[in-house]
Amino acid sequence: QVQLVESGGGSVQAGGSLRLSCAASGSINSRYHMGWFRQAPVKERQGVAAVSTESGATYYAASVKGRFTVSRDNSNTLWLQMNGLKPEDTAMYYCAAAYGSSWYSGPLEPGRYSSWGQGTQVTVSS
Repeated sequence: QVQLVESGGGSVQAGGSLRLSCAASGSINSRYHMGWFRQAPVKERQGVAAVSTESGATYYAASVKGRFTVSRDNSNTLWLQMNGLKPEDTAMYYCAAAYGSSWYSGPLEPGRYSSWGQGTQVTVSS
């Protein structure tokens, strides 16, 4: 069992920055891959960024590349630095963990992840 708790969400104006964190506990270890997802009302959950703890490789959705940065530290905390925020970034943001090599076939696909946090709300006003 892996437990994930997100924090750091809030309300900002367009162009602003936020830093999300996700604290992982339980059975998490260095073989878990982790990612950030978001879901706006009446929209499907979308992969935002992911990181492989085996290779350190990072993956980003085209809509956030160059503005968001995903990282993970040795204490099993996942971070998402979000700069240049836009109103279309408004959503509930979720942290997720995945285990196994099949993750590499789709690191931004929600179905690859087995553990999820409760989410933190990000609201960007114009």
